[in-house]
Amino acid sequence: MVNSYTPLRFTIFISFSLAAASSFKLSASHSPSSLPKATADDLLSVLGPPSAASTLNPIVSREIRSCLKFLVPFKPDKSGPESGRCSLRTGLCSGKIDAVERRSKFEDDNSLVWWPPEPILELARLAVDSGGDPGAIQRTLDPEMIPVPGVQGSKCQLTRTPYGRHFIAEEVNSYIEFLFRLIESRGPSIGFNVSLTRYDLFHGHLFLASESGRLGILFHAKEYPAYDKKVFPYNMGYCQRGSDVKYDDSMNLRNILWLAPLPSKSTPGWLAPGVLVVLDAHPDGIIYRDLIPNYVKFVRTIYEDDLGTTAVDVNYLNVGAQEPDYQLFIC
Repeated sequence: MVNSYTPLRFTIFISFSLAAASSFKLSASHSPSSLPKATADDLLSVLGPPSAASTLNPIVSREIRSCLKFLVPFKPDKSGPESGRCSLRTGLCSGKIDAVERRSKFEDDNSLVWWPPEPILELARLAVDSGGDPGAIQRTLDPEMIPVPGVQGSKCQLTRTPYGRHFIAEEVNSYIEFLFRLIESRGPSIGFNVSLTRYDLFHGHLFLASESGRLGILFHAKEYPAYDKKVFPYNMGYCQRGSDVKYDDSMNLRNILWLAPLPSKSTPGWLAPGVLVVLDAHPDGIIYRDLIPNYVKFVRTIYEDDLGTTAVDVNYLNVGAQEPDYQLFIC
């Protein structure tokens, strides 16, 4: 396998001067000096319990909320995991299991985001109790190394390392796969067509939030847009070849954020349920203006390091030759 791991961020950083000279249809807007500047912590506060959101500047809070497109309805005041919440479709169960209740697929998936399976809740509490230590998460990985095979005939290395691992708790692996599939299936509901391919959505970054220790994953879609002399004049090597991902307004929606339920530091209870949201980085919005560095505004990249400390990358790759065969690799 050719080691050509080339994240979009580095390609654009190297080619920034080219971006400045290219014809870019999505024109940037400039922030009036009178507007307060938003931070990544502000974004997480808006998506946290009402007590955290209430501390924000109301202008910042309102502008951030205007740039959020929820894939699962946002319920910041939902009190805690419910008993008997099992998915008959996925086999995943949230909270303590006392019974199985039949629900619609939509309700089923919502519930699994708000209150994930018990192993995810345990991981979320571990993240907070550890003080945001990524090592606490890394120690829950199975030590077995799994070689990452070539993906659909590509010679490029899509992952940070040529091997991956799994979490010891199989429910955690299944839940991460569920999140990838849910993003793909619900994207069109907000006008965002995303596919689970090596050019589009195949990876995310699991982090622990800087202030709270809250567990989250920042997914990046549209990772390898097709080369286009006029609108995307970047040659990204093997990983880009064959891409059918068009560079257009959909790049505004390439950052997708999942947050685990937030546990209380002082009680066994929970302060907020889980969240799954697309961050709209259109040029007139506060996310574009304040949360995306200037050198990657062209590709609308929010960095996981700005949200917290990265523990691992999660990769969901189709390694099938003829028939689809999606496998998870934690790197």
